Amino acid sequence: MVKKQTAGRDNLGEFAPKFAELNDDVLFGEVWSRAAEMPAHDRSLITVASLLTQGVPQLKDHMRIAKENGVTKTEMVELITHLAFYAGWPKAWSAFGYAKEIYK
Repeated sequence: MVKKQTAGRDNLGEFAPKFAELNDDVLFGEVWSRAAEMPAHDRSLITVASLLTQGVPQLKDHMRIAKENGVTKTEMVELITHLAFYAGWPKAWSAFGYAKEIYK
């Protein structure tokens, strides 16, 4: 079961209420909760891969979520190593910094 997400409302609820609602209720509420179609573990791997290739700050948060969803250190290291050749070496270095902190 996916944990109820409130980050949108907590961070943007007053400033951008519709965006906050879509983040919490649609993205994390409806899409992430479709475990029968794809488990959270796999969604996390895909999400981390996508964010790593883009080099966005949300990568670290989603790596934490991935760990909570059962993604192992070995899987995370392999994902980053594999993507280093496709997304870029500097992005992989940055991702390893986050992964070391999260999986210590």
